[in-house]
Formats: sequence, structure tokens, C-alpha cells
Amino acid sequence: MKGIIFTEFLDLVEKKFGLEMVDDILNKSNLESNGIYTSIGTYKFSEMLQLLQHLSANTQISIDDLLLVYAEHFFSVLEDSYPGLLATYSDPIEMLSSIEDHIHVEVRKIYPDAELPTFEIVEKTPNSLIMIYKSSRAMHHFGLGLMNKTFEHFNSTAKIELEKIKEDGTEVRFIVNKNK
Repeated sequence: MKGIIFTEFLDLVEKKFGLEMVDDILNKSNLESNGIYTSIGTYKFSEMLQLLQHLSANTQISIDDLLLVYAEHFFSVLEDSYPGLLATYSDPIEMLSSIEDHIHVEVRKIYPDAELPTFEIVEKTPNSLIMIYKSSRAMHHFGLGLMNKTFEHFNSTAKIELEKIKEDGTEVRFIVNKNK
């Protein structure tokens, strides 16, 4: 997992819960990196999972809800860092349907060894989208949060349903219906 995911996560934890919380979750975790992350480094997903688990235990907020909040924070990082990428699109459905064929291609140019989830488009209309998310990391709520922020970015709203295809969350169907 790319370091930017860790550095931004810890930045969010500090902003929302304070530096003491960052220290606490780092100290409670058994981290191969010793909790020292650079945005361009690569680290094991197990480290992120430990940080999320400890933050969830400390705050009584579910990991899924923490991932939603984190995705909202991370979207703002994308807006600030890659405004040209977002400017390519004028519609949230178009942007979401291009995750695999455009956005992830651009991510791989910056981070060639990034391990990204896959998004398979099952059905697309101007106002709806059905896609299948697949990832061994089961961070589908991070994806859901990014989708929510995508609609917000375009001053639009949508009903987004998440259906687990596999109980462990490694394969999920997103059903997106843009509000008119």
C-alpha cells in the first residue's frame, strides 16, 4: 500500500482526534515500519489494518465509518494535488465509470507499483451506474466515500447502494443512481 495512504490517514487522525491519538494507535500497533511513513514509500496493508482497528477501538467508530470519513479527507487531497485530473470530467457518472481505464492509469504513472482495486462496469446510463469492486483489502467503504465526494464535487447527489457479493467484502456491487 502506498505511503500517501498512511501519511494522509495519520494527518486526518491528528486533525480529528489529536496528536495523542496518533501516538496511541502507532504505539499499540506492531508496525514493521515503526510508524515512519513517506508518501512515496510502500508499506504492508496489515499496518493500515492495525491502525484502523486501534482507532476504531479508541473512538468506538466502526472501521467502515472511519473509512468513509477518511475517503472524504482523501478526496480533498486529490482535488488539491491533481486538479487537472478532475477537470477532465463534467459529470460524476462519467468520472466514476472511468476509474479503471483512466484514473487508475494515471495513478500508476505516479505510483507504478500501486496495488489498486479493480472496478468492472456492469451497466451504465447517463444517470446510473452498476460496477463491481474487487480488492483483497475489502476497503469498499473507502470507495463509497470517494464516490460520495465525487457527486459533491460536481454539485450533484446520488443514491449509492453497496451489496456485498462476497461476505468478506472483497467483492462488492455498487449501484449508483444519480438524483435528478
